[in-house]
This record gives sequence, C-alpha cells and structure tokens, in this order.
Amino acid sequence: MDAVPQIEHSNNDLKTSSSDNKTAPSASACAPRNPGVPFQPQWLDDVRVNPSAVQRRVTSLKARRSLKKAWQAAWLLKAVSCIDLTTLSGQDTPGRVRRLCAKARTPVNPETQKALGIEHLGLTTAAVCVYHEMLATAVTALTGSRVVVAAVSTGFPAGLSPFAARLQEIKASVAAGATEIDIVITRAHVLNGNWHALYDEVSSFREACSSARMKTIIATGELGNMNNIARASMVAMMAGSDFIKTSTGMEATNATLAASLVMVRAIRQYQNLSDFSVGFKPAGGISSTKAAINYLVLIKEELGDDWLNPQLFRFGASSLLGDIERQLEHQVTGRYSANHRHPIS
Repeated sequence: MDAVPQIEHSNNDLKTSSSDNKTAPSASACAPRNPGVPFQPQWLDDVRVNPSAVQRRVTSLKARRSLKKAWQAAWLLKAVSCIDLTTLSGQDTPGRVRRLCAKARTPVNPETQKALGIEHLGLTTAAVCVYHEMLATAVTALTGSRVVVAAVSTGFPAGLSPFAARLQEIKASVAAGATEIDIVITRAHVLNGNWHALYDEVSSFREACSSARMKTIIATGELGNMNNIARASMVAMMAGSDFIKTSTGMEATNATLAASLVMVRAIRQYQNLSDFSVGFKPAGGISSTKAAINYLVLIKEELGDDWLNPQLFRFGASSLLGDIERQLEHQVTGRYSANHRHPIS
C-alpha cells in the first residue's frame, strides 16, 4: 500500500483497482535511516512559531476534506497499515500480548476484507509496541509476519531512570528482538534550553539502538510552548532519530493537531537542510476514524504522499483500530456494529 488505495464502487461492492493489486510492504522495508548531523545551533536560532497561525492552519485542515463511502474506506485502510498497535499496561500478560499480535496480523475481519475486495493486500498493522518484558512473547507471536516489534525504552514514560540504565534497556530490547525502539527524552533539557545536552542524550540512545530504528518521543504536552516543540523536534532529528513522536500516551495532554503541525513542519525543514527524511508518529488519544483522517490529511498536505506509508508515518494507538473496523463494516453492511464485536486484545 505505497499510496492511498484507489477503491472502485461496483455492484454495491467495494473493490481495489487493479493498479493496487500487490502485497503491502513490511514496515521494516524502511526508507533510508536518518544518520543525523553534527549539532547545528543556528538551525534552532531560526525557529519562530506563531501559535495563532498554527491554529488557523489546523482549522483549515480539519475543514479541507469530506471523505465518503469508497474514498473513506481507502483512507481508513491506509490508516490501519500505519498503526503501531500498542499495549502498555501494568495488566499486560503473555496471553493479552498474543491476542494483540493476532489482531495485528489480521486487523480487519476476513469477511469484511472479502466484501471490500482487498484480500490480496495482505493487510496488517505496521507494528506491535510493548514493554521489554513482553518482547519475547510478541517476537514469537509475530514470527513469519510483516508486523515489526517495537519496545518502549529509556525509563518510559518519564525518562528519569539512571542514564546507564536507560542505555542498557535499549541494548537489552534490541538483543531480545525489537527492531524498533521508542525512546523518551529528558524534558528538563528542553525546559532549560540545554539543547546540546539533549543532542548528546539522543545521540547516545541512537548509538545504543544499533540497527533498530529509533522513534524519539518529545512529550509535546510537557514542553511548555510551541517554540520548544519545534526546537526539540529539530534536535532529535539532528541526533539521528528515524521518527519523532508526539507523546507517550500517558501525559495530561497527548497528541494534538497543533503540536503535530509544528513537528511535521520541523520535519520538512530538516529535510530541506539535510536531505534526509524523518518519520512522524502521533500517539495518545487518537481513537476515532475522524481523528485518524485528520492526521492523514495533515501529512498529505504538509509533507506529501511520500510520507503516507508505514515507513514514514505511524499512529500510536490501540482503540483506534476497533473504530476503523466498525466503519469498514458499515461500508459493507450499512449498519454499525457494537464495539464489543471488535476487541483488540
């Protein structure tokens, strides 16, 4: 699914066009990694964010598109392929994680897929994201699939454990089979304007990740203002982040379109300056199809179609998939099913 699937409406059935008759690529079939660049303080000096202009742009984006029927189904299938299906609970058990992995392998009911004519896509979510203790279970459950395994690390969610322990946690998760690592930054570096310290920290995490792709969570809801969000994003990319991510999902304020707009424009600026493409992952509170489409529109409008794939865009979500599945079933039956018919784990 390198582009949003084109779907035809014929004889009351939804079918993908023949041009899309191919298997979806694995999320691990990645775009070239971001190697980072030496610390460039002048790139931060140029950052100026106008909050009023950001809000106006967000308002216009939400009003920009009204997707119905086949087009809505196509965009929702794209959203499914970009989900990092996540469970980060103290109640996680091996059984719960195995069920989540089974859902990641077959995120949409096979009968619904058949009715939509999309069986040939081999639709899966992009990844399953778990704590380190659940890695072995997830890796075993996803062996042979295209779904990659991600682990949260570095003292998630606060990032305040000893630095050496955070590095060791990354290395242990990579050794256990994680091919992606979601790290958290020390927020104090941002709040104190200590940008070089932030760069050094993220660079060290990047080195510890080795071949695993690194997604850097900047915790937008805890950084104070939009200028800090933009600068933290830029420093994280300079230091070699393959993705920048809004939130842990456990802050008081998680992903918002306004903070996301600031971050994706930092991604665009970083690409202009370095010629490297960095991915974006909004996470926390994205639970409805309407919200998912708003984020996809944001990416399409601000970064372009090249980012509309799991190699450069992800949702950090769990309940979102259930709502998408309900909407897709509605496309087929004309009826909305109960939430309990679409369990995630």
